[in-house]
Amino acid sequence: MPQSKIFSHNKTLNVGGRLVDLTVPKVMGIINVTPDSFYEGSRYTTDLVLNHVERMLKEGADFIDVGGYSSRPGADDISLDEELTRVMPSVKAIRKHFPEILLSIDTFRSEVAKQALGEGATIVNDISGGNLDSKIMEVVGKAGAAYILMHLRGSPQTMNQFTTYDNLLRDVVGYFNDRIFQAHQAGIKEIIIDPGFGFAKTVQQNFELLRRLNHFEIFGMPILVGLSRKSMIWRTLGTTADESLNGTSILNTQALIQGANILRVHDVKEAVECVKLTREFA
Repeated sequence: MPQSKIFSHNKTLNVGGRLVDLTVPKVMGIINVTPDSFYEGSRYTTDLVLNHVERMLKEGADFIDVGGYSSRPGADDISLDEELTRVMPSVKAIRKHFPEILLSIDTFRSEVAKQALGEGATIVNDISGGNLDSKIMEVVGKAGAAYILMHLRGSPQTMNQFTTYDNLLRDVVGYFNDRIFQAHQAGIKEIIIDPGFGFAKTVQQNFELLRRLNHFEIFGMPILVGLSRKSMIWRTLGTTADESLNGTSILNTQALIQGANILRVHDVKEAVECVKLTREFA
């Protein structure tokens, strides 16, 4: 077998003063405290969150990502107060019971990010790359938090209208060039880039980006991939999100081969197995 590039990256990530070695890819577990996430199995009420976080950590999750705003295509917009009501009890409970956890808040709103960071979150996962709330990068920069910068056009409500590109890879790279500059201007030092699979992209465009994922290594930043149970899997297979775990594992393996550093998933155990098995080919 030719020399593989898998796990050849010498990347570290400073998360709240802790250095995370990304030489071997990490796994981020998803906690959706929403009533309408696209994958029903990921929806949790606050009283179930702690048990699920504990299970994810035992299965090998390196990060936990908590979100209260459903970003599935066409999802209902909710108010700031509603989002805070959904996420903050879980953020506080997780930090209290698991004080050493590397906790991410999945939000595009600066006020949600600010309050979650104040309660111990150390990563902000912003699907909009700062385009839906111009203050969020400033909040992240001032807090010294890590920032997941995702590619998105429009909003969750409108993104399916923005799938026309002059050149998909070039346009996404250009987006990251601009948003990374803005993040640096805001004082953000630790940036993770996320191509945004399923966001303002057709099924075919998602697969094109996955095939060319290693092109994003030009930024010299960790690459996060969120393919878990996405419609590109179950639409291609003619199944459902509930039936797409096997497809998720296959595409996560492809992402690792193409240079992914973090897998953001609903199913931690299977993702950890993908990392371990793919490592044998490194």
